[in-house]
Amino acid sequence: MILVTGGTGLVGAHLLFNLLNENQSVRAIYRNEKKFETVKRIFSYYTKTPDILFNSIEWVKADLNNIPDLTEAFNGITHVYHCAAFVSFEPNKFELLRKTNIEGTANIVNLCLSNHVKKLCYVSSIAAIGTPTTTETLITEDTDWNKAFDNSVYAITKYGAELEVWRGTQEGLDAVIINPGIIIGPGIWNYGSGSLITMVKKGMTYYTTGSTGYVDVKDVVNCMIKLMQSSIVNERYIVVSENLTFKDFIYKTAHYLNVTPPKKKATKQILALGWRLDWLRHKLTGKRRLLSKQTAHSALSQSQFSNSKIINAIDYNFTSINNSIEQTTLLFLHA
Repeated sequence: MILVTGGTGLVGAHLLFNLLNENQSVRAIYRNEKKFETVKRIFSYYTKTPDILFNSIEWVKADLNNIPDLTEAFNGITHVYHCAAFVSFEPNKFELLRKTNIEGTANIVNLCLSNHVKKLCYVSSIAAIGTPTTTETLITEDTDWNKAFDNSVYAITKYGAELEVWRGTQEGLDAVIINPGIIIGPGIWNYGSGSLITMVKKGMTYYTTGSTGYVDVKDVVNCMIKLMQSSIVNERYIVVSENLTFKDFIYKTAHYLNVTPPKKKATKQILALGWRLDWLRHKLTGKRRLLSKQTAHSALSQSQFSNSKIINAIDYNFTSINNSIEQTTLLFLHA
């Protein structure tokens, strides 16, 4: 039987749909029953009978740091897809990020070892990939992680989680790690790339000039399944379809949403002022951070990621990001 953590998230729900369509026996971990509607909504994009498919999943309520509940969830499991994570770039959320992403992953790894799980797939992030010394350098799986770099709290904890997976491989666990770029896909519109689409629809004043890697959620899931079904073990793979500037992504999204894109460029000075004002607002009101020093820096960083390793490993053809944006925004408009 296959265990999926984070089954109610964007990647987890799409993964469950694919596994069920391969007639796999699947158990999924959840924390909040309210998120079940998200899974059903995502299923409904691809099938006329989402409830039937949803009801074939064996759901287990568990927290990544609740060992008794996790132990029960692992009963009879042979393969694990670890998709669950806490995503935040707010510096004040570091302890929660560490607890969920690092300690939670350590618990998953330990239970994989004690239950003699055949293989683990861990969903990391390009945030956990190293930073090159020059912007012209193409980032690969071998780019060194720079501890001295001002990494975001999210990046630090995803990197720490990867170390737990590698520790597991040293103790006998077979595993693969994927490092997706910004994942484009339908169904969740209040965070991740879905929140970017929502922001573009509402209207944005500024665009930024940085760049990063993007990938369709279906490509992420397909790569995960292919890697798990292969003989490949103890490797990590950047999973990115294309590198785009943030401006290009926003403009493509605005085109398919039929809205006016932002006309003003957010300069380094504007972003520097922005994150400082955001910090002050947080200190005075207690409201959550919307822009940190690290995210402001990322908004201007020119990061180019190589996908050659995953293409060569499983002979994979990625969906164009243009098509991904078009299909995702179409579903957004009909939501």
